[in-house]
Amino acid sequence: MLEEPELSLLARRRVEGEILKPVYEALRERLGEAAAREILSLAIKRTARATGQKLALEMGGGDLANLIALQPLWQKGQALTVEVLAQDAARFDYNVTHCAYAAMYRQIGLGEMGFLLSCNRDEAFIEGFAPNIELTRTQTLMEGAPFCDFRYRIRAGS
Repeated sequence: MLEEPELSLLARRRVEGEILKPVYEALRERLGEAAAREILSLAIKRTARATGQKLALEMGGGDLANLIALQPLWQKGQALTVEVLAQDAARFDYNVTHCAYAAMYRQIGLGEMGFLLSCNRDEAFIEGFAPNIELTRTQTLMEGAPFCDFRYRIRAGS
């Protein structure tokens, strides 16, 4: 049997974007911009949450150490350049200073939707992966900021 090569997450997001673009356009024509974005956002968040739950099970639990261990998955193929600011038992802080996901979405004509298709997943993913960890992010490259600021914390009382 022929084994399929594993795609990088960046390549998967490109394929997903190319599939979702005409779906989004059809939704927008039929329901309007706001409803089309809301529907896509809901579907993407559901998928991200389920992916987080699945990975937590596969890794033997969702915790900060396993979240850190997942970082190479998102960075594969030089998709992200990350500057780690702090990492200990209760927090993981980093900035993303380069994002190939943003460039790819612009390249395929989805620059204005990059946040919705990609960054929008992050909070839902961590909810599914480790509900005891919260993510705070105030800006993204996708939205024009100079960097993305990811701040993960173990929730108080966890």
